[in-house]
Amino acid sequence: MADYPSSFDKDDLLKCARGELFGPGNAQLPEPPMLMMDRITDISGDGGPHGKGHVVAEFDIHPDLWFFECHFPGNPIMPGCLGLDGLWQLTGFNLGWRGWQGRGYALGVGEVKLTGMVRPDRKMLTYYVDFTKAVQTRRLTMGVADGRVEADGEVIYQVKDMKVALSES
Repeated sequence: MADYPSSFDKDDLLKCARGELFGPGNAQLPEPPMLMMDRITDISGDGGPHGKGHVVAEFDIHPDLWFFECHFPGNPIMPGCLGLDGLWQLTGFNLGWRGWQGRGYALGVGEVKLTGMVRPDRKMLTYYVDFTKAVQTRRLTMGVADGRVEADGEVIYQVKDMKVALSES
């Protein structure tokens, strides 16, 4: 494991987005407004139910977030794909946190279940990423994880077999 802390605030996440946390050419988060979390409260390479690593992060919900105005006028809902993207972002972040090299990209997801919505009256999303596999070989660097998103403690999104890879090209 690289020598990084087990929690990160918004300034740290913005450093990652600028390529300053894991170094140039390595895992980066997107900048706002596509950055889908405000802080990472816990991260590991050996925690979670499978002992392969995990991430817990939070995203504060405010009625003036950019997506509420356009999705949909008069019926504001956060697009479910943004919650999925937040889970992918955190999966890639974990790979960079491990000290593994390369730029991150999503490879896919096996199953997505959306059972609730994020409306402007919600206060906070909590993301949970639990790795089932983390592989680094000479030819492949990849994480496979299950995840869920809770809105104010209610499970609203669940995914299985998310895949994120790092590539040095």
